[in-house]
Amino acid sequence: MSGRVVIYGGRGALGATVVSHFKANNWWVGSIDLAANEAADVSIVVNKDADFVGQEQQILSEVSSALNGEKLDAVICVAGGWAGGNAKKDLAKNTDLMMKQSIWTSAISATVAANNLKAGGLLVLTGAKPALGGTPGMIGYGMAKAAVHQLTKSLAAKDSGLPENSLAVAILPITLDTPMNRKWMPDADHSTWTPLEFVADLFHKWTKGAERPANGSLVQLVTKNSKTDLVIADQ
Repeated sequence: MSGRVVIYGGRGALGATVVSHFKANNWWVGSIDLAANEAADVSIVVNKDADFVGQEQQILSEVSSALNGEKLDAVICVAGGWAGGNAKKDLAKNTDLMMKQSIWTSAISATVAANNLKAGGLLVLTGAKPALGGTPGMIGYGMAKAAVHQLTKSLAAKDSGLPENSLAVAILPITLDTPMNRKWMPDADHSTWTPLEFVADLFHKWTKGAERPANGSLVQLVTKNSKTDLVIADQ
């Protein structure tokens, strides 16, 4: 076995690709999501009706039980969602949803990492390139993703609670090449969309210690002409 990794959001398009990629490379893989991923070695189904604290307690307990005293090489959070809208209508509703999908999942992933990562382990969260600036057409989304960026910086700092020499980074995609994005944006320039396998392979390299960015990096995934470059944000 190559190592152990937990994927939060392991049933979504990106998450399922990441689970499959690590399994193909002989890793023990745990999935956390609102639905089971049968391809994972352990699949934790989150109680969607539980509050923030309840979800954290459930996930911590089930991860600990699944590991049975072993430690993780990586915790990767690719859970999230999207909602549009400005301040005129449904701002509280959209922000609440985005907080649950991005902030709750990221914070719980951080706690899982703090309690279960090996020294020198990897924690990856998912931010968003647009949230580096204003997002007037998707305010709730922008707020939630900006919070993930701040969380990443905090986790990389001294006394964050992560194990010694851990690496905490966030990926900041623009548009991922998912089936749903293809469905809703069939006429878009798909050569500017980041392939899911590229992201999965990137995570795999980082877990092995290869080509790791600096601790606390916000890594933008910039795809042009079907080629993806990693651009570290200045924030």
